Amino acid sequence: MDTIDIFRELRIPNPAEFPVEDFFKVPFTHHIHIFSGVKDTKARYYYIHRCAEEKLSAKALAQIIKNDDFAKLANLPNNFGLTLNDEVMARKAVLAFKDSYVLDFINTEEIGERDKEDIDERVVEKQIIHNIKKFIMEFGKDFAFVGNQYHLEIYSEEFFPDLLFFNRELNALVVVELKTGKFKSGYLAQLMTYLRILDDKVKKPHENPSIGIVLCKEANRSFVEYVMQDYDKPMGVATYTTSQETPEALKDALPDMDELKKLL
Repeated sequence: MDTIDIFRELRIPNPAEFPVEDFFKVPFTHHIHIFSGVKDTKARYYYIHRCAEEKLSAKALAQIIKNDDFAKLANLPNNFGLTLNDEVMARKAVLAFKDSYVLDFINTEEIGERDKEDIDERVVEKQIIHNIKKFIMEFGKDFAFVGNQYHLEIYSEEFFPDLLFFNRELNALVVVELKTGKFKSGYLAQLMTYLRILDDKVKKPHENPSIGIVLCKEANRSFVEYVMQDYDKPMGVATYTTSQETPEALKDALPDMDELKKLL
């Protein structure tokens, strides 16, 4: 692919959206990677912008295209772009989380005969703690477990967020609040309190702002994004399924956890 081929491939539907300045900052080899490996116009603009902003090597560009970073940007309902001043940091935060997790090591059928809806967050939390290595493997790379029911105190008021992690890539504390039911707007207010205290009392001076994630069974994305826009701390909402909720066809397609650990 030569220069003429690249410009022929541009097919700019809306010239006003084309990142002209970024385009001329990106080396020719990088453009070849983008225009030969990416077909969606908006995705191409995204990778051009990242190359210009982060001065990516050709190898690093090829890797993020392979990882399909552009597609992942739309996954997690979040306010990172509004609450994290650094655009690179905001993008890394989006890529650090998924919109849905398969916690296949949690099997509520083995807990007892009670109704699934009666199984509270503490039960799920205990199973996650018992299987913390598996949870981190599902949650993503660079997460280090700090503690559960982590004690926070401010003005003689005590709080105990469910799970606290530290993410090395983000250089930030990550608090995860577990909910076994449908998302409620009040969960964000609860998370906001935790993040405020973490930033004031726990976060180190060299660390980035703490990030909060509500992990619940069900969430209306449009509603989450609507109520989240007035919060000034970085947070997102993800959902999860447990082992007995995973379709049999999908279970057969998923690698066995023990086998996966051997491969890793």
